[in-house]
Amino acid sequence: MNDLSALPDGFVWGAATAAYQIEGSVDADGRAPSIWDTFSHTPGRVAGGDTGDTACDHYRRWPEDLALMGRLGLDAYRFSIAWPRVVPQADGRVNGAGLDFYDRLVDRLLEAGITPFPTLYHWDLPQAQQDRGGWPERSTALRFGEYAAVVAERLGDRVTNWATLNEPLCSAWIGHLDGVMAPGWQDLTAAVRASYHLHLGHGLAVRALREHVPGAQIGIVNNLSTIRPGSDRPADLAAARRADGHVNRWWLDPVLGRGYPQDMVDLYGVRLPVQEGDMELISAPLDWLGLNYYFRQIVADDPAGPVPYFRQLPGPGPEHTAMPWEVHAPGIEELLLRLTKEYGAPKLYVTENGAAYRDTVAADGSVHDPERTAYLEQHLAACAAAAAQGAPLAGYFAWSLLDNFEWAYGYDKRFGLIRVDYETQRRTVKSSGHRYAELIRAHRARRAR
Repeated sequence: MNDLSALPDGFVWGAATAAYQIEGSVDADGRAPSIWDTFSHTPGRVAGGDTGDTACDHYRRWPEDLALMGRLGLDAYRFSIAWPRVVPQADGRVNGAGLDFYDRLVDRLLEAGITPFPTLYHWDLPQAQQDRGGWPERSTALRFGEYAAVVAERLGDRVTNWATLNEPLCSAWIGHLDGVMAPGWQDLTAAVRASYHLHLGHGLAVRALREHVPGAQIGIVNNLSTIRPGSDRPADLAAARRADGHVNRWWLDPVLGRGYPQDMVDLYGVRLPVQEGDMELISAPLDWLGLNYYFRQIVADDPAGPVPYFRQLPGPGPEHTAMPWEVHAPGIEELLLRLTKEYGAPKLYVTENGAAYRDTVAADGSVHDPERTAYLEQHLAACAAAAAQGAPLAGYFAWSLLDNFEWAYGYDKRFGLIRVDYETQRRTVKSSGHRYAELIRAHRARRAR
């Protein structure tokens, strides 16, 4: 593979998970339902009728999972905190038992020399808050700020690195416009309002973290794509501009002080519920930006389709994952450089990058996944190429530490460096996990010379 020597000293090697995808124990110790409990228990919403009720049983098996992180040699662990464990109901009462779980986890991570990188919101809105209107309502952003303050006050004496939101695009567009993620709506007005209140909640969370965590390093995590037109026809070129607005600029510009892109405001035709002081909150200075990258998008004009009037074409590359997403490693290099040059990112983390493949278990119980190994090597090489060109890349978090509940795909899609047998909960490090550990060791040894 290509040289990774351009990755800097102190580069953070990590892996990522999300609460609803791995924790299970959905009714333990005061946790209340989230919108994903409701969604996954609604017939026809999730492949195979799967739910996150048990998932990887991480809520009970976390010491074993932490030991596996140590075997991989991770510097850091990116996980999400489940809002419905901490503030289960809409009345604001704090569930101490829920906080205790993350308290224990943080302590043991630190004892093991693994830096915690918690995310405050990875899509699991308490159902009680959804019943009051959810993200289309301003009150949800206000409650999120209060929840952020609770978590920061409890963990901020030991946790420095924080992400507010994970992939707000998915919460707003896929959850409220496309309807294939929780809460499963198809309503443009609700989707645009949800996007705005997610950003407002982010700003309120940044404020809470700054107040409660001296020296906090705060970022937001967006899933971005490189966009290409399907042809050089003017209609497809215009569609690519709309796609870039919908997928990238809408999520970057307001947070980074540019305001909402006017071309997209006009296209959506939905009045943003801006109140005095909101935009200053939304664009509060950040310490880093997180990039989740999985695929590029090749798009064509679709005037008869829904707003924003483009459709995604199949990726032309020869390799595809089980999703099936095109494997296109140059896209991560391009996005890291765009965030550097166009948006002036002070620091960057690749907060998710990984691939689902149809893994097979050998007779001896081992799992050989050469496709995932090659995927990791290609994308890490592209990250190093971006770093060599000046991208302030500080770390990489593989998605995912474990096979898990993959949202609307259920348990059919496996992204993990570690295989989970969902019947027995046995964990097996895949060959890609062993290779990742080798790359970590090699980078450390090279930098130690």
